Amino acid sequence: MTLNTLELATHGPVIPVIVIHRLAHAVPLARALVAGGVRVLEVTLRTPVALQAMQAIAAEVPEAIVGAGTLRTPADVQAAVSVGCRFGVSPGYTTALGRACREVGLPLLPGVATASEVMAACDDGLRFLKFFPATAAGGVPVLKALAGPFPDVAFCPTGGITLQTAPEFLALPQVKVVGGSWLTPAPLLEAGDWAGITELARGASTLARA
Repeated sequence: MTLNTLELATHGPVIPVIVIHRLAHAVPLARALVAGGVRVLEVTLRTPVALQAMQAIAAEVPEAIVGAGTLRTPADVQAAVSVGCRFGVSPGYTTALGRACREVGLPLLPGVATASEVMAACDDGLRFLKFFPATAAGGVPVLKALAGPFPDVAFCPTGGITLQTAPEFLALPQVKVVGGSWLTPAPLLEAGDWAGITELARGASTLARA
């Protein structure tokens, strides 16, 4: 059954943006996040082992909902589907990328930063969008401004958000969930501190939403 991307927000207020450099980290990291109440995992296509990591998590951590981040091309979409990803996330949006996702039934959370990009995604039927890079693109004031002309669009701000600033974004009615890399800091991954990751996940899971 195809997942509606807006359903991702029902599993918690934060989607971790994960960069995995060592394949051995993939499964214990996913288990640690799930143990802390974070089930939706965006693993970015930024490292040589990313696809293998997604495949391992999808196979060995059934409680996790694995998605592929940094989708840029139709080939990326095919690769994500082949390893068992249930959704995709892109830094920007093109009609070609949207078409590729529709053809294979991969739900897409596309990145936008301007009103024109929101309109382009809406033209292709997408109403839940990633606002990226959230902090650099203007943060909360820009999202408030976009709410006027786009009352029917929901957002997942990602980029530069921290545990401290996440509540400011989550307080906006049109923000359903935020993306954050703070749940998986490199020092904890390198140390294999999975208990520490679980604690960060618990903290993220308790953030309040509008």
